[in-house]
Amino acid sequence: MSLVIIAPSKNNKAYWQKRLEEELKARGEDVKVEIWPEVENADKVLMAVTWKHPQESLYAYPHLKVVSSMGAGVDHILKDEHLPLHWHIVRIVDEQLTRGMSNYLLAAVLNYHKQMYHYYELQKTHSWGYSETPEVELQPGILGLGELGTDIALKLKGLGFKVSGYSRTPKDIMGISTYAGEDELETFLQQTNMLICLLPLTKNTRDYLNIEFFRKCKKGTYLINVARGSHLVEEDLITALDQGLLSGATLDVFRQEPLPKEHPFWDHPKVFITPHIASVTNPDAAIPQVAENYVRMLHNKPLLNKIDRTAGY
Repeated sequence: MSLVIIAPSKNNKAYWQKRLEEELKARGEDVKVEIWPEVENADKVLMAVTWKHPQESLYAYPHLKVVSSMGAGVDHILKDEHLPLHWHIVRIVDEQLTRGMSNYLLAAVLNYHKQMYHYYELQKTHSWGYSETPEVELQPGILGLGELGTDIALKLKGLGFKVSGYSRTPKDIMGISTYAGEDELETFLQQTNMLICLLPLTKNTRDYLNIEFFRKCKKGTYLINVARGSHLVEEDLITALDQGLLSGATLDVFRQEPLPKEHPFWDHPKVFITPHIASVTNPDAAIPQVAENYVRMLHNKPLLNKIDRTAGY
């Protein structure tokens, strides 16, 4: 029996390999962990651990049972609509990842709230720019109330903000005004002037942040996208900013990464860019989960963090 790691863009595959073998041995399993494309015997592979794997690479393993993401996202797996139904898809849930994401979002929210971006521009021209109203009044709204969305919603509430949240299905979170379904989307959008996108990427949320969506927002809303680049129609964001529908945007994810040097986001005065660093999975938190799921698979026990294939997350 063996496990294969398929992650061409990851530089730490050897570390994953070594640590997975150690974790599996500690659980009483002597499992060969291989790194794609050097796989000795494809018939023995029962589990694949992937990140942005080549589209057809999984089909080389006739006895594959479980596909595990190396991170919290599974859209890189589910973009293949022909995945066999008997394959179980699991993801990583990492408290450090959640904390890192919330810390990034707290920084982004407070930088805008306290007008730090404005003062940074003033500094370039040696302008004092004192203001009697140094804070922008904010009502943050969270698009997506999964683990990450719920965590930042509660932390922003703890700072005294009036927070709203929107999700596909109804959620009940103490102190947060929650909305669900398409019928309540416009009501939600009118309760907020700062949108934080934490939606999962599914066929229904791809291109979700488009010009029609922005026209439904309260005028002057500020956008923060830390979910996936494919949620956002990038040219529509530029239109919305130039027309004053939105006041600005902080973006950590993009359709093409690294962002091309000629991309208009680089020089747009209302766009602040970070290079997909909002939160990064800690291998030492992820690897034990993968090893545990391998053992659970062998013994037909419920898997950790198994996703709903129908919902897409």
